[in-house]
Amino acid sequence: MRAVLLGLLSLGVIAVAVAWQAKEGGETKPTLAPSVLKWYKGNLHTHTLWSDGDDFPEMVADNYRKAGYHFLALTEHNLLAEGAKYAKIPEKGPRREALKKYATRFGSDWVQQRFTKGETEVRLKPLTEFRSLLEEPGRFLLIPAEEITDKYGPKPVHMNAINLRDAIKPLGGGNVSETIRANQRAVNEQAKKAGRPILMFLNHPNFGWGVNADDMLAAEELRYFEVYNGHPGVRNDGDKTRPDTERMWDILLALRLGKLKLGAFYGLATDDSHQYHKMAVGQSNPFRGWVMVQAKHLTAEAMVTALEAGQFYGSTGVELNELITTKEELRLKIKPQPGVTYKTQFIATMKDASLESKPGGKDEPRVYGDDIGKVVAEAEGLEASYKPTGKEWYIRARVISSKLHPNPFKKGDLEMAWTQPVVP
Repeated sequence: MRAVLLGLLSLGVIAVAVAWQAKEGGETKPTLAPSVLKWYKGNLHTHTLWSDGDDFPEMVADNYRKAGYHFLALTEHNLLAEGAKYAKIPEKGPRREALKKYATRFGSDWVQQRFTKGETEVRLKPLTEFRSLLEEPGRFLLIPAEEITDKYGPKPVHMNAINLRDAIKPLGGGNVSETIRANQRAVNEQAKKAGRPILMFLNHPNFGWGVNADDMLAAEELRYFEVYNGHPGVRNDGDKTRPDTERMWDILLALRLGKLKLGAFYGLATDDSHQYHKMAVGQSNPFRGWVMVQAKHLTAEAMVTALEAGQFYGSTGVELNELITTKEELRLKIKPQPGVTYKTQFIATMKDASLESKPGGKDEPRVYGDDIGKVVAEAEGLEASYKPTGKEWYIRARVISSKLHPNPFKKGDLEMAWTQPVVP
């Protein structure tokens, strides 16, 4: 259980006593002392030319910084941005345009080129080499991270590890859940040896229909996943026979709390950005989804610790002026935008709901009842609250605005926000 008082003034700074001590899955978390907390905006899923992105890491990081983000994790596939690596630059195309912008922004002396068999190659700077150009104390932070890109058979199983010291080689497993657990153990072992907090979350479960809710339930150590991913190919919305990611979240919460007696499960919003030169539906662009994390300091350790405490919400555009989550109440106030209206839905699974399931079709996940993840209350306007009755396994809030996302992964998406679940 947790008891967290989260508040936010219009300037993004609060002075509030936070008493928080969680015991989830047998693990007791530290109590945070009274402090002045701030909200920090960050993206935890980003790609550059170090893997399959189409721009230089300095350019990507600088663009996020200019867009008002406070922290960014560069999550390349199965590597950290370190060592020697060169990117080939064709004579024409987006990489050539990217090189011109790169040289203009950082200067021709910064760009290191070589010519191999008539082809232009540019040295990619490691994180340790360029971070000092962009980081500012209390203003912008780069966090070392990796997308551990694993699979079980044809099923993709991707996980992001945030605040890594060393890259982790995908370990595989005897099934999807064992694959998740093997990599989670490797992350936990590194955190222990390095003496630093490292967070692992599951990426885009519906990508390639790789991971279903039961796979995540069987991976008991897993406590975080992407409820929203801005890549156009990850199938956040599911299909006729497979649940969307919010439905998966409710299944996970209901079964973990009501049947397995495990702790809560948390949902993040991320970009999964790859393409930076053309902003459009169908492109894997930046600035689509992010997390708002509440902490005292802008450090990697503080960000991970706050995420572990559930002191964050996910957003695709909706910003909260106040968020209070205790066992007695979930209350929020929305920062208004001109001409925009808001609806807050409180979603819960009641303790009398059936948690049983039945088999799905061939290669389809098991089917759970409609009583899991029901909207139990709604409110229009800038303020909304819900007081648990004790009959809920959990309660979470979803805020839906009337404003279209300025660059959605699919046409018609509205700006939204998701709070983390409260366990009465």
